[in-house]
Amino acid sequence: MGSKNKLKRFEENKTFANVIQPSRKELLNGAFAYKGRWNELFFKNNHPIVLELGCGKGEYSVGLAKRYPQKNFIGIDIKGARFWRGAKTATDGNITNVAFLRTQIELIECCFAPEEVSEIWITFPDPQIKYKRTKHRLTNADFLTRYQHILAPEGYIHLKTDSEFMHGYTLGLLHGAGHKVLYANHNIYNSDGVPEEVTEIKTFYEQFYLEQNKPITYIRFQIKKDNN
Repeated sequence: MGSKNKLKRFEENKTFANVIQPSRKELLNGAFAYKGRWNELFFKNNHPIVLELGCGKGEYSVGLAKRYPQKNFIGIDIKGARFWRGAKTATDGNITNVAFLRTQIELIECCFAPEEVSEIWITFPDPQIKYKRTKHRLTNADFLTRYQHILAPEGYIHLKTDSEFMHGYTLGLLHGAGHKVLYANHNIYNSDGVPEEVTEIKTFYEQFYLEQNKPITYIRFQIKKDNN
């Protein structure tokens, strides 16, 4: 994407009511108004809040919002030029139960209050295979602790990935730490009984992987609440 196009998208994001772009300072100083008040201030209802981390173009967030009008969805990514697509689609389609938050996932506890979130989707994250990059892996122990703090007691996490490494790493970590694996599948498009929401919504990259006959994996799990 050219720099002019990126700048155009950044400017257009500022005009979208469904895009929230707090500064790092605002988050770290505890001055972010929506923390603990997303339903009150933004969505104007009491529906469950669902996050998509590393939402990219926002296809999954928008797709879920269409499918579940009685839930509120927030796509999170640091790259605003990417989620511009989802924000524009939602704006043009008057889809009011989805928002996009531009921030680093490391700061997620600055954005949401304890137990404010009911579900988290992690869709096709970078597996960060190199050892030195493990601290950026979105299902490592540090991130799971962050998610635990903002998830409701019965809240759960979805991981959908084309990376067998990421799938295996996450399953091993979950079992080793005593977290609860609710469902796991190594090849969702070659299996029966897979939840519809997992197969009916496909991202751009997911379609690309499928055309290469790459298996898509999925895990749904809950984090132990006493794992502090």
